[in-house]
Amino acid sequence: MKKGRLLQFVLSLTLTVLLAVGGGLQGFAYDDDDDEDGEYVPGEAVVKLVRSGDLPGVAADHHLDPTPLGQFGACPIYRLRILDGAPPPLKAEALRQDGRVLYAEPDYIHQAPEGRQRVSWARGGSSDEYAARWAGAFIGLPAAYTVTQGAGVIVAVLDTGVDRTHPLLAGRLLPGWDFVDMDDDPGEVGVVGEDLLYGHGIHVASLVAFAAPEAQILPVRVLDRNGVGNVWVLAEALAYAVNPDGDLNTADGAHVINLSLSTLRCTDLLGEILEDIVCSDDDDEDDDCLAGRGRGAVVIAAAGNRASTRPEYPAAEAQPGLLAVAANTEADALASFSNYGPWVHVAAPGDRILSSVPGAAYGVWSGTSMAAPLVAGQAALVRAAYPS
Repeated sequence: MKKGRLLQFVLSLTLTVLLAVGGGLQGFAYDDDDDEDGEYVPGEAVVKLVRSGDLPGVAADHHLDPTPLGQFGACPIYRLRILDGAPPPLKAEALRQDGRVLYAEPDYIHQAPEGRQRVSWARGGSSDEYAARWAGAFIGLPAAYTVTQGAGVIVAVLDTGVDRTHPLLAGRLLPGWDFVDMDDDPGEVGVVGEDLLYGHGIHVASLVAFAAPEAQILPVRVLDRNGVGNVWVLAEALAYAVNPDGDLNTADGAHVINLSLSTLRCTDLLGEILEDIVCSDDDDEDDDCLAGRGRGAVVIAAAGNRASTRPEYPAAEAQPGLLAVAANTEADALASFSNYGPWVHVAAPGDRILSSVPGAAYGVWSGTSMAAPLVAGQAALVRAAYPS
């Protein structure tokens, strides 16, 4: 009976499968000439070598500092400083011609989609209105709660951080980590009215809590006060999210990861790390899973807010266990700002969504960043009932 009720809930979800949906789009207009195609961390390159012992020779031949700025665990994946002033894309292209190099690329920038719109949340609402929002009934949460509310599931939210003092999240937050300031306080940084993306992380985290009220939330700060981060930090944070204590023998990692951020660039590093945290490989001899064998995570990623079919990443990564999420409206139409197309898997409420904001307050925001955590919460409900 329990299984039947859950399957009925899953089948009745209004997560609209999007093929090449088009037409009827109004609202935000985006000029591709103004996007972040060329944005990357200056003076650096991300390089994966065939063998770690090749690092001194590769560095010498390509005018790179042989002392890495960073190494991804014990893997021969390095963040290297460029010594001759060459632009990172050109340096990466030269490195890719070297047989000792498996891949090389700039450390591309990603950001919260709402930052590109230059729109922040609008203060208003209350805890009662939060509990009674249209989104909950729209996606069938009352029926789902007769089966599970997500107990035993950890959802990692990789974003601008959280506000631990907000009563809505009391008792729901795990310690987490700040990969921007590199400390154990993943709190939001910014000033209301000055920093447009201040409050993005708590808004997103509270939507996970709304959809899966008994799930635990692991806050991981990967975006600065402007809602901007880079792929290297994101890769490190993803590995942390599925194994916070660094011990594969302890099951303390996230079962679901929410990524309300994106870049227009498909990168080898991010693709590799996503594969190794989803752990969808059926080969039992595969030891690459960063979460530990049998404990891969489901990844939920915002599709982006350009009203475009152009893929954004990581949402468009072709990984089993990853869902790209568009936004729909209360009228069950594609939101005017939402990306769409064959690379998008589902849609969920993302228009005028009420959630918590800093200062024990509430606010309304629109974006695929709001749709994604509702899907992450739904994934937590399913994993709570069916852990495998």
